[in-house]
Amino acid sequence: MHFSEPVYRNPYWPTWPLIQITQGCTHNSCKFCTMYRDAPFRMQPMEWLEEDLRELQASDPHAKTIQLLSANPLALSYDRLMPRLELIRKYLPELEHMYASTRVDDIRNKTVEQLRKLKEIGVNEISLGVESGDDWTLQRINKGYTSQDILEQCHKLEEAGIAYWMTFLNGVAGREHSHEHAVNSAKIFNQCKPMLVGTGGLTLFPGTPLLEEAQRGEFTPLDERELMQELHTFLSLLDRDCELNTHHTSSLYLSGPFLSRKQQILDALQEAIDHADIDAMTLRRQQKRGL
Repeated sequence: MHFSEPVYRNPYWPTWPLIQITQGCTHNSCKFCTMYRDAPFRMQPMEWLEEDLRELQASDPHAKTIQLLSANPLALSYDRLMPRLELIRKYLPELEHMYASTRVDDIRNKTVEQLRKLKEIGVNEISLGVESGDDWTLQRINKGYTSQDILEQCHKLEEAGIAYWMTFLNGVAGREHSHEHAVNSAKIFNQCKPMLVGTGGLTLFPGTPLLEEAQRGEFTPLDERELMQELHTFLSLLDRDCELNTHHTSSLYLSGPFLSRKQQILDALQEAIDHADIDAMTLRRQQKRGL
């Protein structure tokens, strides 16, 4: 199999098989991220893709799911993406789901009708690294799009029938803009229809511009209690019937249906805010080395 380093995959989707469609990230400039910093974006050569598919056909000919890698393979134009997906279906004809993580602005270059065709071929669930619905925060962390872009592109996905996840990056606005980040993100998320809202707490890994800004006193990261308080604000205002999932960089693990358990979730968060061992939480975050 042809995989370029680093390889990231969504652990909440079936983790095998994987197929690399692109390398790196088209944007590669978010201030909190170094995941693909040394991996320039490029399309995977078609001959590599076909070689990998022959290998998968031999090892798992009845595969029902597959994850498309790398950071944002849906950045490819429809005319470049569709032949690759058709090739996948040629070798794995029993596929029912093609999963992909991607950026909000990767949807912009596709019409609703093209998105419907992507769904028909199997791209029926994607994860969007939204991070915030607050325009000040989006600009501050250099996401490369606005809250209006989020609404427009998510509504296109809804019209096409493609299910999607949205992420909220807890703490990414810093102490200076925490409340606005939480409140305005909830406003934008509430105007969308995500099947799942995922969140993690900002961790300042070496090499990230936000860490460098924090070291210069230009960015003030939230402590563990403040992270939970911001998340409590966001979730108290969130009003979507979706799944909720916090990943390993979160201060507190939360998972399952959200709206029907909203008060229970908020109560658990408040209990942690009031009584959790903040020193132990801080130590755990300091020991993290990457996503």
